[in-house]
Amino acid sequence: MTQHTTTTAPTIRALAPADETRWRELFRAYREFYRLAESEEVVSRAWAWMMDPAHECRALVAEADGSVVGFAHHRRFSSPYTGSSGIFLDDLFTDPEARGRGVGRALIGRLTEMADDEGRSVVQWVTADDNHRAQALYDTLAERTRWVTYEADPTARA
Repeated sequence: MTQHTTTTAPTIRALAPADETRWRELFRAYREFYRLAESEEVVSRAWAWMMDPAHECRALVAEADGSVVGFAHHRRFSSPYTGSSGIFLDDLFTDPEARGRGVGRALIGRLTEMADDEGRSVVQWVTADDNHRAQALYDTLAERTRWVTYEADPTARA
C-alpha cells in the first residue's frame, strides 16, 4: 500500500467514481485486517454497490493532503421496536499511515451530522471484540451497548 501521511484535518465527502483505485486499495487492506480471504469478486461487487444509486450501501471517504485515507460504508435502517430509524456504519477503515490523526473520528462525526440532519435517532455499528484500538476511539464517541450480535447461516436449517 502506498504510504499516505496525514498532516491536515481530513475532509469528508461522498465516494466518487474517481476514487475507485484508491478505494479498492483501502478496501483490500480492510479485508486483510479482518483476515478475510482475498476476493476481487467481493471487492468489485462492493464497488458496484457503492456506485449504484438504487443500492442501499453508501460510502463516505476521508481525504487529507490530496489523498483518500479512509472510508465509512453505511446504510439507513428502520427499527420497528423503537419506532425510529438510523444509520448503520458497516465498515470503517483508515490507512494505517494516517491512524491517530482524526480520520475515524471525522468519518463518524459526519455520519452523526447526517443522522441529525435527516431526523434519525442513532448511528450504530459493531466491531470485533479484539479490535481494542478502534474501541478506544469508539468509547469516546458513543455508548457501548449491551447487545450481543449473532449471525445465522441461511444454508444451515434449524
